[in-house]
Amino acid sequence: MASVPSKAPLVAEPVWKAEDIPAFPGIALKALQLIAGRDTSLLELCNLIRADAAFSAAILKIANSPLVAFSKNITSVLQASMLLGFRRLKSVVVTVGLRDYLKAPFSPLQRSCWRHSAACAMIAERAATWSKLDRDFAYTAGILHDIGRVAMVTTMPDTYARVLEKDADRPQDLLAREQELFGVDHAQAGVAIVRSWNLPGAFLEIASKHHGEGMRCAGTASVIAPSCMLADVLGFGMMKYRGLRSYGEIVKTFPVATWEQFPREAEEFAAEITGELRVIEAV
Repeated sequence: MASVPSKAPLVAEPVWKAEDIPAFPGIALKALQLIAGRDTSLLELCNLIRADAAFSAAILKIANSPLVAFSKNITSVLQASMLLGFRRLKSVVVTVGLRDYLKAPFSPLQRSCWRHSAACAMIAERAATWSKLDRDFAYTAGILHDIGRVAMVTTMPDTYARVLEKDADRPQDLLAREQELFGVDHAQAGVAIVRSWNLPGAFLEIASKHHGEGMRCAGTASVIAPSCMLADVLGFGMMKYRGLRSYGEIVKTFPVATWEQFPREAEEFAAEITGELRVIEAV
């Protein structure tokens, strides 16, 4: 009997395109573009915030929260803007924008995605501060490092839930699964979004390299990949990886100047990050 020729594996057509995703909140997008130095007006950003009731309320709540700890009550967006400062204000606006982009109240999948991004930002901000790098850029880069996955979860939550059905040894296993189901992985999707939204070029490196093995970033960007891994090991991941390194091992992948600054115990650091997340989630 003649043998039946084996069928070539089917290649899935891409089912996700950057141009099909919802637009990022305009105020947050403006803040991101300001990072590129296209504008330097604190008043302009403040006026954009004041024109949006939801953003105004969120900024005031954060300005009056334990995260900022001003000595007096902040009663206006202009006052909050002046006290926070231009660079910090941009970071807060991007954080609120990402939260709103995921359309709170979150589904469990959206909440996991949000918490991972925010935890990565908080860790990266600390590491950058300890290393005397740009803490504001580190925070914003941490918030946006997974913007490709945020978009996938937002636009196709049922499909992304299938990505997480199988166990994984490491994040690269999820990238392969995303390729199967979406035609792209979230790093590639992030690059497409950065270009589609005309964001500063620095975010291209962040989006593309935060899971890349052997891919080293320079300067402030160097803290993003280890911050992503540390967020996972502290319990702020989309799933638990079987092959993830220990807390102490990941800490040693940060710049040497930061090693002694990290809390000694993972549980202590996780509790610290959880407290900050709860403040933002209550806004």
